[in-house]
Amino acid sequence: MNTLRVFCLCIIIALTGFSCVENGIESMDYDSYPYYIADDLGLIFNRNEIKYRVWSPTAEGARLNFYKSPMGGSKVNSQELTKSNLGTWMTAMDKSAEGLYYTVQLKLNGEWQDEVPGPYARAVGTNGLRGQIVDPSKCNPQGWRSDKGVGKKKKTDALIYELHIRDFSIHPESGMENKGKYLAFTELQTATNDGTPTGVSHLKELGVTHVHLLPTFDYLSVDESKPDTPQFNWGYDPQNYNVPEGSYSTNAADASVRIEEFKSMVMALHSAGIGVIMDVVYNHTGRVDGLSFEETVPGYYYRHTKDGELSNASGCGNEIASERPMVRKFIVNSLKYWMKEYHIDGFRFDLMGIHDQETMNLISTELSRLNPDVLLYGEGWTAGDSPLAENQRALKKHTHKMPGIAAFSDDIRDGIKGHWYDHKSKGFVGGNLELRESVKFGIVGATPHKEINYDNINNSDTSWASEPSQCVCYVSCHDNHTLYDKLKIANPDASDDDIKKMHVLSNAIVLTSQGIPFLHAGVEFMRTKDGVENSYQSPDSINRIVWNQKEKHSEIYQSYKDLIKLRLEHPAFRLGTTESLQKNLSFLETDSSLIAYRIVAPEDDAWDEVLVVFNGGAKWVPFNLPEGLWQVEFLGARKDEGRIISGAIDIDPYSYSVFYKNY
Repeated sequence: MNTLRVFCLCIIIALTGFSCVENGIESMDYDSYPYYIADDLGLIFNRNEIKYRVWSPTAEGARLNFYKSPMGGSKVNSQELTKSNLGTWMTAMDKSAEGLYYTVQLKLNGEWQDEVPGPYARAVGTNGLRGQIVDPSKCNPQGWRSDKGVGKKKKTDALIYELHIRDFSIHPESGMENKGKYLAFTELQTATNDGTPTGVSHLKELGVTHVHLLPTFDYLSVDESKPDTPQFNWGYDPQNYNVPEGSYSTNAADASVRIEEFKSMVMALHSAGIGVIMDVVYNHTGRVDGLSFEETVPGYYYRHTKDGELSNASGCGNEIASERPMVRKFIVNSLKYWMKEYHIDGFRFDLMGIHDQETMNLISTELSRLNPDVLLYGEGWTAGDSPLAENQRALKKHTHKMPGIAAFSDDIRDGIKGHWYDHKSKGFVGGNLELRESVKFGIVGATPHKEINYDNINNSDTSWASEPSQCVCYVSCHDNHTLYDKLKIANPDASDDDIKKMHVLSNAIVLTSQGIPFLHAGVEFMRTKDGVENSYQSPDSINRIVWNQKEKHSEIYQSYKDLIKLRLEHPAFRLGTTESLQKNLSFLETDSSLIAYRIVAPEDDAWDEVLVVFNGGAKWVPFNLPEGLWQVEFLGARKDEGRIISGAIDIDPYSYSVFYKNY
């Protein structure tokens, strides 16, 4: 190529957004890509026609391919798309196309890319390989228009219960017919063979306000074409973001079925007074090649290292570039779609630290406009380094910069049970009294408090939440060992009775803390995964909720139920603001194995003052009650209502006590 031609080509490249290098064209300048402002990407259903638009500014051509089946078979037709404005391609079709399956295919650098459903697909067939021309608004169960979400006066009024759809019902004794399916949630008054309530009946009985569903969008790792073959995955490998996962439906091939059944699940939970939170994974995709992002706009949706390789802050081989305008638009619109079309009440963001703060703040603003009660929280960390500057990341330490967004408190989690990465490490409830301050920090919801010594916090060196509603307090979730398994490993010499006491004490701390409490499904009857730490693809025998355990550990279950009732009935444990917490919650000087604090209760509480005492040690500890007469609610973890005491008492090992006064 002569010098003049190279010079001219580089001028053209500069004007069109390409970067010029010695050996030709290396990549596009992503900042120069046009921003498409309208919200009509994907299929739009009008009265007389169906329109389709895809954003692909680097494409040289675009077409839709039509099929009669979700997998296999020859295409029945193809339709060229016309180049439109701001990097989009569009076409229209008549209503006779409804029900057909389709793929979109882009021509880039002279070659046709792989066929994909497209990033904006809202209905797909088996294994998410092809979109389906289905209008989701026509797939509503009876009564859907009257369905309403679950609102709370304050975010800290919520009590979250994390579960996996298949785990919930797959056990032979679950009492549910639609095992492993969305429809299991629509079955009322289910029970084990001995009559113990299960399913949604159990959730209502327990008293949780919201369920947090592990990923329920269409993901890669389960083969939907083999519904009778036992398969399991948590679902953190996204494929099609705007479509319900097909393996939880009764017919993955028909998009209308999975859409209607998902809505039926949501409506059933709402009817039970329980909100629905989706676990969303916008930080990475299950793979890159062959999926819609890369096949429509290569490179744009993902971050790369300086040498051009995919960056990997997710630990899954790629990470999404949330800071790019059209990626940010996709994420925000996807979330809004789930709220509008499926009535979702909140979202949990996997590896939220990979996202940029600007995107998270826009999410909070836009979703709060749709529902002021929306719950938004996530993991304030990454699984690896990222090209995104640290000061831009939505990390836990930046939570105070993101109003309306909460982060999980690993401080209270590791403080209570021991560090997650050291299986044998003990927590406060196992007698590691060096972690007392980390537990106290969790009790105040990671907010600023003059009585916290920040030099002794395990995972933080200062407060990171502006308000307690920005802190999710928890001790266990789907990740890592169950609480029971962790306590058994960390405390090998403890008796079964002491493990039970530690177990209940752990979540007694969570449920009386000022942040948003979060429970792992089955923890209320000491769920075990037989010591398996990372069960993301373990069989049902490891992951399923064993409902028979509820009756076996009925005393544990009753303790959890009583603690949940305590929290929900007494606003003292849900003060709601940092100002109120700083004014009304104070810690007492105690023996090193105790944590004790007083709360001046708000006016809407039936109690005037509350006193809480935790003993994380193995010995009885003498404790002097503050001056005056105190009524007992719990003493040494035993429900002991009605007694009035004063002066010196002994606090049981591994226990919680709650007292109150009325002036």
